[in-house]
Amino acid sequence: MPKIAFIFPGQGAQYVGMGKQIAGQYKSANDIFDEASEALGFDVKKMVFEGDEETLKITENTQPAILTTSIACLQPLIENGIKADVAAGLSLGEYSAHVAAGTLAFKDAVSLVKKRGKFMQEAVPVGVGAMAAIIGLEEKDVLDSCSEASQIGIVEAVNLNCPGQIVIAGEVKAVEKAIEICKGKGAKRAVLLPVSAPFHCKLLKPAGEKLAEELKKVSFIDMKIPVVTNVTAEYIYDKTLVPDLLIRQVSSPVLWERSIRKMIENDVDTFIEIGPGKVLSGFVKKINKEVKTLNVEDIDSLNKTIEELG
Repeated sequence: MPKIAFIFPGQGAQYVGMGKQIAGQYKSANDIFDEASEALGFDVKKMVFEGDEETLKITENTQPAILTTSIACLQPLIENGIKADVAAGLSLGEYSAHVAAGTLAFKDAVSLVKKRGKFMQEAVPVGVGAMAAIIGLEEKDVLDSCSEASQIGIVEAVNLNCPGQIVIAGEVKAVEKAIEICKGKGAKRAVLLPVSAPFHCKLLKPAGEKLAEELKKVSFIDMKIPVVTNVTAEYIYDKTLVPDLLIRQVSSPVLWERSIRKMIENDVDTFIEIGPGKVLSGFVKKINKEVKTLNVEDIDSLNKTIEELG
């Protein structure tokens, strides 16, 4: 029987005004923004709807802002009786997936990701680390390039997004060397990304250690649906496994392509991207053109999704 997956975006998808239309028309969505403001002690709605790009780009603001918008955009689907069989999220989006699955209360998740953003930023001083997107090169060639470049410093493949798109991260000189090697191996493009830290590489281990302390304070709830986790690309049904996976996720590669393939193997044929942007829908299409992709980020995309799923 065909199945639906809810998928949630990560950092980089943010923009000023995201979620505003849906919050304006659905009280349940608006309430999520109010709940975030209450949990964090500042006006999240004002920052997201009327703020500026620079403020929104600060990692400890970006993470709660995207999570809040994603969960706000989820509310009309719940009201319309649209349910998922499984959830997944890219990096930060995995927290949204756990809220959707019932593993985490929203107020706990939004407080956690604000701290997560802060810990990730603090782990590596600005200017020490870098990330780069490698376009049009096989996974093996990217891994070999990182291995070769790691003779001069830390560099790893950290986001295995879809065929022909892999993100690498590590120390600046090693990342630049890996870019050079990847270009030599025939990459169509290899470009540095405008990010403030080298996410998902081993340099972020200290952030995971700090996050571990925060996770001890949180109650995890029995999951209503499984979540496919970034770290292993496997279905998780047991809430007791979640804290360790979220700790490891900070400094481990995001196995997104494998996660999507795993869901397709398990008969998922419809992916609904919930929250800002359509980056994940693009990745899904590159992984498998046969499956249906929908998204919910504003009233038009919401209405189209509801109509499609009738």
